[in-house]
Amino acid sequence: MHAAEREEIILDALTKKGFTTYRHLEANVEASPATIRRDLARLEKQGKIIRLHGGAKAVDTEFGAAGTPASLAGTPFEKSLKQNIAEKRAIGRAAAELCAPGEGIIIDGGTTTYQMCEHLADLNLQVLTNSLHIVNALLGQETTQLLVPSGPIFREQNIILAPAGETTMPNFHASKLFLGAAAVSPRGIFQADALLVASQRRFLDRTDEVILVVDSGKLQASSGAIVCELNRIDRMITDDAADPKLIDQLRSAGLQQIDVVKPVS
Repeated sequence: MHAAEREEIILDALTKKGFTTYRHLEANVEASPATIRRDLARLEKQGKIIRLHGGAKAVDTEFGAAGTPASLAGTPFEKSLKQNIAEKRAIGRAAAELCAPGEGIIIDGGTTTYQMCEHLADLNLQVLTNSLHIVNALLGQETTQLLVPSGPIFREQNIILAPAGETTMPNFHASKLFLGAAAVSPRGIFQADALLVASQRRFLDRTDEVILVVDSGKLQASSGAIVCELNRIDRMITDDAADPKLIDQLRSAGLQQIDVVKPVS
């Protein structure tokens, strides 16, 4: 079966249901599992699909049903910002201390990564971010250079996402990526929305080192879309309310460097 025929079957399955699994594709596409995965990777780069844990999802458009603006699953930014604020401030400060002067970094949108901003002044950083909140926080720092992807803006979280793929991202490679998550377990890093998963995976492809910044409330069992497994994370920063047993489980699952900080009073 030619690649064009395989792609037609994959896209047809997504058109009918919006989602398809690897198991379904393996049963209906005359190709090896490795070939199917390469097809999905190629289609995702073309902006036609979004790969998820166990399958693929149709690309959401900028507007939902009846012309209503698209939204993301998860807690709105302003509400999340008020949760565990002391812990997030401590984590953000510790993350900022890892930045070297003149470095190029990526800061993923989120209320914990947002807490890094006030500590980045005078470091002459180049910062790629998908968060308008982070852009606004860094605009007053004259020596901080800012880059953003192009794409629709999701207002509840003020995040810019680029569903069209790599061509909408700046030509930028970072020494460090500061990444948030909806949940973290020994199985990996989870997000609540498929578009967030796709955005974070693009960031993962553009960095040398990945630093996960999450408060202890995110360390929990979860199901759904996995952004990556723990062995892709170089370091995690969390607060001292984290369960020591869970910390040990995360280390056993591949996350070796874990920094635990005390909340800022």
